[in-house]
Amino acid sequence: MPQISVDYSSSLAGTFDRRALGLAINRLAEETIDAKPGSCRTVFRQSEELVVGSTGPAGDAQVYVEFQVFPGRTPEAKAALGEGVVALLARHVRPLPGARLFTAVNIADIDRGSYRNGTVQG
Repeated sequence: MPQISVDYSSSLAGTFDRRALGLAINRLAEETIDAKPGSCRTVFRQSEELVVGSTGPAGDAQVYVEFQVFPGRTPEAKAALGEGVVALLARHVRPLPGARLFTAVNIADIDRGSYRNGTVQG
């Protein structure tokens, strides 16, 4: 644990190495919020459309990273994780020429009492 989701604009598909970014995010989580090695699960989801404001130009892109973690991390550790992820995004993802890239990170606590998981092997 944690569960990590990375939503990114379809215009960014093929422009960055998702595996390298995912590994870097996982390592950062291990270092900043004491996540156990091998427990981070990062999924990438491509978003088809981004609309910015009521008159925003087409072509802008976004990467939004969401962490679901068990409670107990300090606000300082969560802030360090968020800042670190924003820095990783700046290193790994670049907007297309003439476009803007918006990045955001959210770190939320999971309700430990209702969370369930499992593993199925083939």
